[in-house]
Amino acid sequence: MKKIKASSEVAYLAAIALLSLAVAILTSADFGISMIVAPAYLLSLKTGVLTFGQAEYVIQAGVFIVLCIVLRKFRFVYLFSFVTCLIYGFVLDLWRKIPCFNPTVTEPGSMDLWLRIVMFVVGVILTSFSVALFFKTYIYPQVYDFFVKAVSNKYGIKLSVLKTIVDLTCLTASVIMTFVFFGKIEGIGWGTLVMALLNGTIIGFFSKLLDKIFDFQPTFKKFAAAFDLNGATLTESKNAEEKKNV
Repeated sequence: MKKIKASSEVAYLAAIALLSLAVAILTSADFGISMIVAPAYLLSLKTGVLTFGQAEYVIQAGVFIVLCIVLRKFRFVYLFSFVTCLIYGFVLDLWRKIPCFNPTVTEPGSMDLWLRIVMFVVGVILTSFSVALFFKTYIYPQVYDFFVKAVSNKYGIKLSVLKTIVDLTCLTASVIMTFVFFGKIEGIGWGTLVMALLNGTIIGFFSKLLDKIFDFQPTFKKFAAAFDLNGATLTESKNAEEKKNV
C-alpha cells in the first residue's frame, strides 16, 4: 500500500493539541493522571495562583536546567523543547477553560461513573497517540521526553530503560509532593498505574500503525537538519532512531 505523505510540522502541532486535550480529559476523569504531569498539577493545586499550564513552565524549566548539566553542554536549539512546553501549557489552559475539563468548575468525581470511565479510556488512548505523533516529527517534544531522548543519545543508555527511570523519578517526586502539600494522595490514583503499565505498548501500536499509513517528511528540510543531535543527515538520523527502537 502506498503511504500517504504527511508533514512533520503538522504532526507536531497535532501532537501538542491532542496531548493537552488528553491531560485535560484525564484530570476531569479523576482516576489518576500521568506521573509525568503530576508534579505540575500538584504545584498548581497547591499555589492556587499558577494554572496547570503555568506550573508546567516552572517544573520543565527545572528539568531543562538538569538536562544541560547532565549533557554538560547547551545548544540554542535545545530551547525548542521548552518552546514546545510553552505551546503545550498555553493550549492546556485553553482546554481547561471548558467547564467539563476544569475540576474547579466541575468537582472531580461529580460526573456519572460511566462518563468518567469513558473519559479515562479516551484520555489514555489520546495520550499514547499524541506521543506516537511526536516520534514522527523532528521538532523536540516537551522537556520531559527530550531529556530521555538527548541523554539516551549521548550516553548510549537504552531508551526504554531511561524512560522508565524518568517515569519512576516523576512518580516518586509526585508522591512526596502530594504528602508535603496536602498530607494525603491527590492527583495520583489507580489510573496512574494503568497508564504506566499500558502507555508504552499502546504508543508502540500507534507508532507502527502511523508508519504503515503515513510517510512523515519535513516541509522545511534545512530547518529540520538543525535539530539533529549528532549532526548527521536526516536520513541517517531516521535510520539510527528506527534501529534503536527495534
